[in-house]
Amino acid sequence: MTTATGAAFAAVGGAAPGTAAERGGRPDRAAPEDRFRFRGMWVATVANRDWPSRAGLTAGAQKAELLAHLDRAVERRLNAVVLQVRPTADALWPSPYEPWAQCLTGTQGRDPGWDPLGTAVAEAHARGLELHAWFNPYRVANHTDPARLTASHPARLHPGWTVPYGGKLYYDPGLPEVRRFVQDAMLDAVRRYDLDAVHWDDYFYPYPVAGEGFADDATYARHGGDFADRGDWRRHNTDLLVSEMSARIKELKPGVAFGVSPFGVWRNRADDPEGSDTRGGVATYDDLYADTRKWIEEGWIDHVVPQLYWHIGHSATDYTTLLDWWNATVRGTGVGLYVGEALYKAGDPDQPEAWQDPKELSRHLALASGRPGVGGHCYFAATEVTRDRNGALAAAVADHYPVRARAPRAASPGSAS
Repeated sequence: MTTATGAAFAAVGGAAPGTAAERGGRPDRAAPEDRFRFRGMWVATVANRDWPSRAGLTAGAQKAELLAHLDRAVERRLNAVVLQVRPTADALWPSPYEPWAQCLTGTQGRDPGWDPLGTAVAEAHARGLELHAWFNPYRVANHTDPARLTASHPARLHPGWTVPYGGKLYYDPGLPEVRRFVQDAMLDAVRRYDLDAVHWDDYFYPYPVAGEGFADDATYARHGGDFADRGDWRRHNTDLLVSEMSARIKELKPGVAFGVSPFGVWRNRADDPEGSDTRGGVATYDDLYADTRKWIEEGWIDHVVPQLYWHIGHSATDYTTLLDWWNATVRGTGVGLYVGEALYKAGDPDQPEAWQDPKELSRHLALASGRPGVGGHCYFAATEVTRDRNGALAAAVADHYPVRARAPRAASPGSAS
């Protein structure tokens, strides 16, 4: 993200019996108006942001920390966990496509001695939580040296697939073979596990770095002949990634939802009359080449989780303004809207005064409750769900989550939201 999902398995890595909609044991004590509300928590693994707390812990210690995060989600009356399982073109399951993730052992490719994703799915479901598997499609490394990747890493076997940019290494989104490969790698997890959803974050083409261009000239010359504008070609590449992945998920496992969590500004109204009345310094359409509004209109995604990481009254990107824009955007589409909330800002002394008020977050939920398109919220991230620096989450829970709500997809078989 920008700041940078039955009973337990009989054997780790196996599939829990039944589909997500068929399993029993979900909480069902909420009032009807709350029953379908999505209450999610992101668990970031990149650079050990949330979990594991550090690389190199024993398998037992890693599992204990994971279960503690799941238990805390239950304590906070949440019903979904969005676990990052492919942080840097590596995997938190025994993938035939990519190496074991470095965040587990400290050495990319080293077997951690257990199946984190398999365990997470089983333990989440046993607690009445949905498990959404969070993948980053194109980020390869938080550095630019391929020699630091494990020798069998696809980025080393296919050096022409990568582009260094802004001190990081990315797969080139313009290459059809890259697009197919990253889909295959992610779909392996969908095939193996009883996931409730596939989740993507805001990174497609990378966030712009001042004074540096993304070096895809050769790819554009080879594959962009039908596009006079490189921006249109890049957006087309991202459209293909999303539409193809959507179709492949539905073909493989129709009950698995597909959601994307974009940066909160699609376009500013100054650049497009259909945009929000904001002055965001970044826009997904213009800077990340991700036409998220189109994906909603086309029905390529089942739900969207825009990162509305600003306070009410922010001068350039007001929370209420963006909430209304996204509510209007999903209207009549059948696409679910869950709002990404910046819990990490609450009580941070470096944040504006609004975030020092423990009630700021609760006010976000109060506003959203009056927008019929909003089906819930997702909190960034697990560390802050546990720490809750100034009690903002506790206040929101007390004000808006009187009891646990049944996980939305289990409560509504066949629903995409």
